[in-house]
Amino acid sequence: MTISNDLLDELLKGCKRPEDLLGDAGLMKELKVRLMERMLGAELTAHLGYEAGAAPPAEQSNRRNGVATKRVKGSDGEVPLSVPRDREGSFEPELVKKGQTRIDGVDDKIIGLYAAGLSVRDIQAHLEDLYGLRVSADLISRVTDAVLDEVREWQHRALDRMYPIVIFDALRVKIRDADSRMVKNKAVYIALGVTREGDRE
Repeated sequence: MTISNDLLDELLKGCKRPEDLLGDAGLMKELKVRLMERMLGAELTAHLGYEAGAAPPAEQSNRRNGVATKRVKGSDGEVPLSVPRDREGSFEPELVKKGQTRIDGVDDKIIGLYAAGLSVRDIQAHLEDLYGLRVSADLISRVTDAVLDEVREWQHRALDRMYPIVIFDALRVKIRDADSRMVKNKAVYIALGVTREGDRE
């Protein structure tokens, strides 16, 4: 599909600075959100069998029921997304599934490769070779930093003052050393605390 120059001119009319196009409140981010919302609306139309604004078939009890706003994370950071609903709650969107908090499948690939010990340059090469995706080093860093922020937040969470049972263990995993590029066995140390209620942390 090609986009006409007239449409591009209309879209870019208000963009005077790079931030207007690529910033947090920029056109690219808004376009991505609006397109996803349109696709979700089309999914609901297919599910219900009638267009938005049209009268539903008389024999059908299920109808559109507004939208629910959810916040999802992707390569552009966290974005609000209006997900359409149906009255019976039977609509299961494919684009952004129920309970899904991340929208970019590339994020998962990057995290998996990063966890396997690949460097940013290796991840770029791997994604291009296997998937034909050209991903910037900045995007890879943002994705891994976002995950690391969540890990750090989890590591610094408040703990109970007392755990009746504490278990220490080590898990042996194979990790590629970034410097030597050799796979080595490393120990991942695990501490598991059992609360008085029997929950494990």
